[in-house]
Amino acid sequence: MEDVPEEAVALLTSEPLVAHLGTCRDGRPHVAPLWYVLHDDAVEITTTGRKLANLEANARVAMSVQKDVDGHPRWGVVLRGTATVVDGEDGEAIHRRINRRYGADEDAWSENTPVRIDVGSVDYWRY
Repeated sequence: MEDVPEEAVALLTSEPLVAHLGTCRDGRPHVAPLWYVLHDDAVEITTTGRKLANLEANARVAMSVQKDVDGHPRWGVVLRGTATVVDGEDGEAIHRRINRRYGADEDAWSENTPVRIDVGSVDYWRY
């Protein structure tokens, strides 16, 4: 990923962890967990409901991922960027990539909307 340091990419792709997506709802933060995958210089997610409505109204988002062992943090990454809904075959491919990463059936949760997040800035750390 061009805008994400190699060490942060290595952390984000090391294992399937849950991310937390921050969107804006009525001028206030809204944070919810979700699955993700890094692909072609972007973060890909699928979502529905409040998260989807929020990012359609305001495409600026933040996503954090943290690795813990027995409640002790090991590392964390925060990505900030712009979200775009992805339609058609490209959207279907996002569903398949995410579901494969997390060991789900490739056709599971097809009602969710695929989204691409173009990363603008990144912070990461190790504890």
